[in-house]
Amino acid sequence: MTTVVSDTGVGPLLRGWRERRRLSQLELALRAGSSARHVSFVETGRSRPSEEMVLRLAEHLEVPVRERNALLLAAGYAPRYAETPLDAPRLEALREGVERLLRGYEPYPALVVDGSYTVVAANRGIGLLLDGLPEHLLTPPLNTMRIALHPEGLAPRIRNLREWRGHLLAQMERQIALARSESLRELYEEVAAYPLPVGAEGEPEEAEPYPYFALPLRIEHDGRVLSFVSSISTFNTPLDVTVAELAIETLIPADPETAAYLRSLAEEAPPRA
Repeated sequence: MTTVVSDTGVGPLLRGWRERRRLSQLELALRAGSSARHVSFVETGRSRPSEEMVLRLAEHLEVPVRERNALLLAAGYAPRYAETPLDAPRLEALREGVERLLRGYEPYPALVVDGSYTVVAANRGIGLLLDGLPEHLLTPPLNTMRIALHPEGLAPRIRNLREWRGHLLAQMERQIALARSESLRELYEEVAAYPLPVGAEGEPEEAEPYPYFALPLRIEHDGRVLSFVSSISTFNTPLDVTVAELAIETLIPADPETAAYLRSLAEEAPPRA
C-alpha cells in the first residue's frame, strides 16, 4: 500500500513547526509524552491526533497562540483561544492594570504594543521622546518601528542608529520566523528599506561613556543625549490571542544623568488631570 502525504492538514503544519524548532520526531515525542511512531503518523496524515495531542505538541513546539487555533482548525477541531477586542468589557481589568503600570513607571518611558508593533497604550515619558515628530508619523495607529526607523522619525536623533536599527530588524526577523505573519513581513520590508538619515552611514564610532550592561538606545533630546536600555514583558500563559500578542516595553535609564534629567522634567510638569 502506498501512503499519499497531503501538503495540507494538521500533519504538514506540525512538521513545519517541528523543523523550524530543529527537533527530531523522537525529541518532540519524548517532550510530549508520546512516541516517535505516533508523531510520524500524525505528520504524514496516517493518524488523526486528538485535540489534546494537537495542543500538547503545539505547547512543546512553542507555537504562538494564534497559530494554535490554526492547527486545531486544520485537525478538524474548533479554535480554543478567543481573540477579544482590547476595548471589550471582559478585558477591562487588563486595561486598568496596564494603565496603572504605565503611570507608575513615569517619568521613565513605557508603552504597550501588539503583535504588529502598533502602540495600544503609552505613558507621558514616551510623549517626551516623540516631541517634535511630524504629524503623519503620530497619526493613529502609531507604529513603533515606523517611528523609530523612518528618516523623519526618531532615526536622525538616535546616536547609535546603526546598532539600534540592526537590533530592531533582527527582533522583527525572529518574530516573523515565530509567527509567520504576512503583515509583519510587509512591515519589515517597509522599514528595512527606509534610507538612513544623511550622515548616519558614515558616523564615527563613539567611545561609550559607561560600561553598558545591554545595548543602549542613545537618543538626543533638547541638546542632551539620553541613554536607555529596553526591557520587554509579555503575559504569562495567555488564553486569548489579543493578550498573547501584547508586549510591555519599558525604557530603563542607563546612566545617572538620564534618570536625573527625566526626574527634573517630571517635577516641572503639571500634575496629571
